[in-house]
Amino acid sequence: MATDGVKIIDGDLARDTYDRIMDLYDSDANIETIRKEVPFVKDDYGPNTDFYYEIFVTTYALAFWEIGEITNEMLNEVKRVTDLKAGVKIWTEECDDNEGKKRQNELDKLLKKISEPNQKIRKRKKYKLRKNFYFQPDDILTFQLSDKNYYAVICAKVTQQRGQCTYGLVATTYKGKTKPTIDELKNYSIAGLKIGSGYDSKTTLSEQPNVDEIWRYTKQDNFFFGLSYHLVTHRDIITFKDKFEVVGKLKIKESFKKDGGYGYESSFDRFESIFDDLDNHMKVFGEQKFPVTLLCEI
Repeated sequence: MATDGVKIIDGDLARDTYDRIMDLYDSDANIETIRKEVPFVKDDYGPNTDFYYEIFVTTYALAFWEIGEITNEMLNEVKRVTDLKAGVKIWTEECDDNEGKKRQNELDKLLKKISEPNQKIRKRKKYKLRKNFYFQPDDILTFQLSDKNYYAVICAKVTQQRGQCTYGLVATTYKGKTKPTIDELKNYSIAGLKIGSGYDSKTTLSEQPNVDEIWRYTKQDNFFFGLSYHLVTHRDIITFKDKFEVVGKLKIKESFKKDGGYGYESSFDRFESIFDDLDNHMKVFGEQKFPVTLLCEI
């Protein structure tokens, strides 16, 4: 099942919805901006749409109740959706009657909670922003593995979220006995993914400008493009930052920096295991090679 438990915030969709709202809230976005960025609308989740919509609606309403902005529309929609008992049915069928009853209990508690005014509205959190970084966006980082070959990644972005600083590294296919130069990297590729789009091609293009450049390259159209990120936290990279050397700058086009997939790498051994057989790693995770000259501002 795509959710981890019966609680209101207990799975990927619920956590993503809640975090998106709270991140905007903590960034001092006004309520109208939050509603615009995370609209209260039904999406097409494919099979079990009612089940996933229940997760979205209940999480959304809980988040807005916590910040003191729940509306009658949200409350009435929660009542309507929970009456369908889509979640209760799923947990009963895929687990047992006991799990179905647990989900019902969570829904009952939620409805009772959000039907009353919140007497303790959540304050906006202020997180300390890091100012000193080990690497900067667009840095080309080279490193040498035990086979004595050099490899290269691009630091596509540095993000700070809820007090945690993360370096978003993307793999290039460079492998050589010497450290790469910018001119040499132009002959190599970057790992990325094609992401299915439920929109028509015109809407897809408006959502991700210039993606038609990738469509022409692949001789296919109407999909989103995303990078495959190797994420390393500032805290983790302290122990192996000296393994990397900045050898130049290479900027991936902003519209192509969309998340296609990611994994957290907490040690240099992870880079050893990934780049020791990068082709196999890319195959396992459904990644493809896209030319540096196509994705970067050159």
